Amino acid sequence: MPDNPIYVTQPFLPPLEEFVPYLERIWQSHTLTNGGPFHQQLEEALSEYLGVKHVALFANGTLALITALQALRVSGEVITTPYSFVATAHSLLWRGNKPVFVDVEPSTLNLDPEKIEAAITPNTTAIMPVHCYGNPCNVKAIQKIADNYNLRVIYDAAHAFGVQDDGGSVLRHGDLSVLSFHATKVFNTFEGGAIVCHDAKTKQHIDHLKNFGFVDETTVVAPGINAKMSEVNAAFGLLQLKHMPEILHRRAAIDAHYREALHGVKGIHCLPQAGQHVANYAYFPILVEPDYPLSRDALYQKLKAHGIFTRRYFYPLIADFPMYRGLPSAGRSNLPVAAAAADKVLCLPIYPTLTDADVQRIVALLIDTSGAT
Repeated sequence: MPDNPIYVTQPFLPPLEEFVPYLERIWQSHTLTNGGPFHQQLEEALSEYLGVKHVALFANGTLALITALQALRVSGEVITTPYSFVATAHSLLWRGNKPVFVDVEPSTLNLDPEKIEAAITPNTTAIMPVHCYGNPCNVKAIQKIADNYNLRVIYDAAHAFGVQDDGGSVLRHGDLSVLSFHATKVFNTFEGGAIVCHDAKTKQHIDHLKNFGFVDETTVVAPGINAKMSEVNAAFGLLQLKHMPEILHRRAAIDAHYREALHGVKGIHCLPQAGQHVANYAYFPILVEPDYPLSRDALYQKLKAHGIFTRRYFYPLIADFPMYRGLPSAGRSNLPVAAAAADKVLCLPIYPTLTDADVQRIVALLIDTSGAT
């Protein structure tokens, strides 16, 4: 194996000397958490950068999903996608909700609105779609269904930082949108997340819930949780935000390089974008079709043997895991598009410090179909 392995992603880290002044201010203030100055500054900066009204920061995206469900008092059944990271459905189990899986669209691998309505029962209270790979869902169709049946909509927007459709930020859709700032994401705070909401009253309620339900020193109004972002994480986010133009520029260049080089390669299908006006190039998924000389898993192993660590996002389906596969909606016969995609998908490396030479090395191995040797 080569000495310089290439992983599917690598966190962007600004020069260390740029971060030191932020740490010095934290040391001077002795404020490490509980909504300190960097925390407040990052919420304001993200609201402005993303073009949304209110942002509530969290320690991670999963806690944000759980709190979003609690904030909206979601109960019973929630219609969601089987094609996502497990945190999407896990958040429902943590809240005592029953996930109901419906299939995805073949072009976007997002929740298929045409399948949602048939899955609604008297126990359905919400829809939790995912903007998969940062490609926007069919938000208009989903909202129309939600309005017709009086359902809440919480978007798992973990992949969708900075993505815009023809009306602005995709994060403005639904009742709430939830972001992840994990180290692997386009924008990271080491670990972190956020809930985007429409009004100050909802944000205040969410802020209470993420701090044990405390309103003041002696008043607790709800069984909240400890989900606050620390000052160190928030400070890193403020620094990271300054570098977003170069981060997105480089990701876009890598995306374009892959698309041009792989265009016309038999059996390799590059998933198209979903019509967004501003993309974030969070992932680069390909589908390895039957007419490619190698199976998806054989290609995965071949690349790995050459020190290139791709990921099969998202395989297995969430519905295939033991805690979900007993659900009536989890059968593969109910999810043919998602099941087919899970068996074919391979996400190629994409991150700002990935060089053109590395991209070409990956492409060359994809084009050379002679096997793993």
